[in-house]
Amino acid sequence: MIYKSHILFPLALLSLFSSNTVRVRSEGSGLESYILSCGSSSDGETDSDGRKWTTDSKYLVASINTKTAKAEYQDPALPSKVPFTTARIMNSATSYKFSVPSSKRLLVRFQFYPSTYDSADSLNGVFEVTANGLTLLKNFSPFITALALTQYYIVREYSIVPAESGTLNITFTPSPKRENTFAFVNSVEVIPMEEIFKPTDLIGFRGQTIDVQNSSLQTVYRLSVGGEYIPANKDSGLARTWWDDSPYLLNSAYGASYFDGAFLGVSIKAPENVTIGHTKDVPEYIAPLTVYKTARSMGPNPHFNEKYNLTWVFEVDANFTYVVRFHFCDFQNTLMNQRAFDIYLNNKTAEESADVIQWAGGIGIPVYKDYAIHVNDRDGDDLLWVALHPHVKTHPQYYDAILNGLEIFKVNDKHGNLAGSNPVPSKMLLKADAVARGILANTA
Repeated sequence: MIYKSHILFPLALLSLFSSNTVRVRSEGSGLESYILSCGSSSDGETDSDGRKWTTDSKYLVASINTKTAKAEYQDPALPSKVPFTTARIMNSATSYKFSVPSSKRLLVRFQFYPSTYDSADSLNGVFEVTANGLTLLKNFSPFITALALTQYYIVREYSIVPAESGTLNITFTPSPKRENTFAFVNSVEVIPMEEIFKPTDLIGFRGQTIDVQNSSLQTVYRLSVGGEYIPANKDSGLARTWWDDSPYLLNSAYGASYFDGAFLGVSIKAPENVTIGHTKDVPEYIAPLTVYKTARSMGPNPHFNEKYNLTWVFEVDANFTYVVRFHFCDFQNTLMNQRAFDIYLNNKTAEESADVIQWAGGIGIPVYKDYAIHVNDRDGDDLLWVALHPHVKTHPQYYDAILNGLEIFKVNDKHGNLAGSNPVPSKMLLKADAVARGILANTA
């Protein structure tokens, strides 16, 4: 998952997170979960969200070439010391082994804080991560990734198909392509979860569907649209984090003006007299109610709305298929065709005349829709555009569109791979980091 920072800092001066984890009985499924703080020496440490973490050592298959280490520098901007102050360092292939229910999909989450650990240069932290043969990360550099994305720490989250053997093996392997490389991780979480996917139509290929239910996926983005940041302890059972959508709006991401065809829309909140609750079709584990109680619409001006799209733009890895999940809840209207709109993915029509009241059956009832799209490796195709536009053909009462939440998942390819390439830092960031490293070296 990508966490955006709004301020550019030389990475060597940043304090990066390391993750710690605890073993708990239930995080949404009622089944045993593993919440591990890697490198920690004590159980029961609590993070700033109130989550408890446990040590990772008891789940290591072999720890001959591993060690625990503390980050030499902690940035005061980090949200919590736990689980970002300790790490497990691995100098050769090392596995964690977990007993898991054989019929449950598994949410697997890692956190990486690319600091310096026992004088080990984070530049050499390049490695591969696999889970029961599925490649999650390859030639992965948390340092390069954090530098390119101007982030303090990196989170990677996956939804993995059930392990029929009842065992999940997660293996970290230092990259063989460079000398003196090592693997490290600050936290590992394994949480059994309900099946939340089903076969999904592939946009642009009539009649073709993606068998998402039998696929593993990586969470790339998870947004509370028109709402505020939702921390892990406010999620509905899976300790997911929901981020503000505004940095991804076309107007924000690329500095376009209203007259360039981009605008921010308006944030709206459900009135107190409208009751919003989970349903059989949208159970609690799909998303917390907080997501459905806020939204972003186009605004009250029908003439303006008719001319423009409400658009979000996301950077993605090319040559993968993505499932885009739209969360809706109309808490303003009560009748069908009061608000109807079209949904586009990369300028392809995903849905014509989307009517949330018609889908849900009434006001204040959550509903979600999934669409799949393949992103090719042509120039410029490392972006995923999501756009909404009023459906004027049916002459709805309001020329408007609405969205409450958005999730984007990458689907594993035919080779059982989810790994993309490391992002490339700009020359400016590389130069700033080199200067910062020189300053730190001279003051050491």
